[in-house]
Order: sequence, then C-alpha cells, then structure tokens
Amino acid sequence: MLDLIAAGELGSDGRLPTERALAERFGTSRRLVRLALDALEVEGLVWRKQGSGTFAGQPSDPTGDLAARIAGETDALQVMEARLCIEPELAALCALRMTDAEVARLRMLAHRQVEATDPQGTELWDGALHRLIAHCARNRPLLTAFALLDRIRSNPDWVALRARARARNGASLAVTLSEHEVLINAIGAGDPALARQAMYDHLSTRFAALRAELDDEMLLSNANVMDGIVAPDPSLARR
Repeated sequence: MLDLIAAGELGSDGRLPTERALAERFGTSRRLVRLALDALEVEGLVWRKQGSGTFAGQPSDPTGDLAARIAGETDALQVMEARLCIEPELAALCALRMTDAEVARLRMLAHRQVEATDPQGTELWDGALHRLIAHCARNRPLLTAFALLDRIRSNPDWVALRARARARNGASLAVTLSEHEVLINAIGAGDPALARQAMYDHLSTRFAALRAELDDEMLLSNANVMDGIVAPDPSLARR
C-alpha cells in the first residue's frame, strides 16, 4: 500500500480502493488490510471519511485551491525560503506542546524515511514527519501557511528535483537522519530555542542541496543549447 500511495496514481482526490478491492489486489484478508490502514492513518499517510472511504495524505485544506493557483508563479527556491520562515517557529511551538506519544511517532517516521528503498518512499516519510510537526504545533494560522507550502511542493516535478538533490551526495540521507534526530531531541527536551535552530539548520542543508542541483541543471541546459548550435559554413560567407 505504501508503493500504491507513493506512486501517485490514485486520482485527483487521492482516494484508495475499497478494503475489499485492496484485499483482492494483495491476496490477503480484509482484516489485515484494515490493520494496515490503521497503521498508515496513525503515521499520517492516510485519512478516512465516514461513508466516502480512505484517502492518501491529509484532509483537504481550503488552501489547496490557492496553492494550485500560485504554484505556477513560484519556484522551489522561493518555497524553501518560505519554509525557513515558518517551520522553525512550528518546531519551537512543538517543543512546548508536543506529547511524549507524538515525539515517539516523530522518531518512528524519521527511521522509516531511512528504511525507505526508493526516492518516492523517502519523500513520503519526510513529508509525514514535517506534517506531524506542523499539526502538533497547534497553531491554526501557521498550520494553514504550512499546508499551502506543502501542497505546492507536492508537485511531481519538484518531488523529482528534491530526489535528485538528495542523490548528489551519497551521505545525504545519513545527514538528514542526524539532523532529524537533533530536531526531535530538542522537541522532546521541551527546548523551543534549540528546536527552532535545529529546524533552521536542517532546512538550510536541504536548501543548499536544492540550489546546487538547480545550478548544475542550468549549466547542463546551457551546454546542451551550445552543442545544438550549428557552426556556419565558411563557404557561404565567400558567396
């Protein structure tokens, strides 16, 4: 089911097939499918609506329509700049408000990201971790701002760009785990200043990797354009 969610092939509303259909697809019982969905719901990867079914991600937010309108007017670096303004404050609030059980969920999500075997899974768990922090800050205006950015950054092209940025350095995922652990420890210790700085440092690392990837892609694009220019035939000049 994680592969099904990560593939992004569920339709515009993100609705999963019925429990019966999932059981038939995976050759298992509806009871086991229900238990798996329960686990995914706890981890923030799916949500349920009575009478409508199970959906990937989190419940739709009114910011969704706005995100769709402005997505074409921004870029990945602008979104990272905005995240650097918002998410450190969310982390600081979490240090004051997060329960022990929620901190334990954060640790689980961090390790699930490292255990992922593909870029889509890595992004899936990373997004779940940052969304949990946003929700547990328990500040509705900040959560709305985060939801707007989260919706924009879910663009498949941007997801692929972040995956390439992670792949630039073989130790990138290990660095992310280390930074996540520092962040979670600060939140668990109830230290808002340390949590704020840890989130800022973590996002700054990702920002630098993203900028480097974009710079390299621009250089490659320019080189390809130059390669495509055909040198003029000297004989034409003599004519």
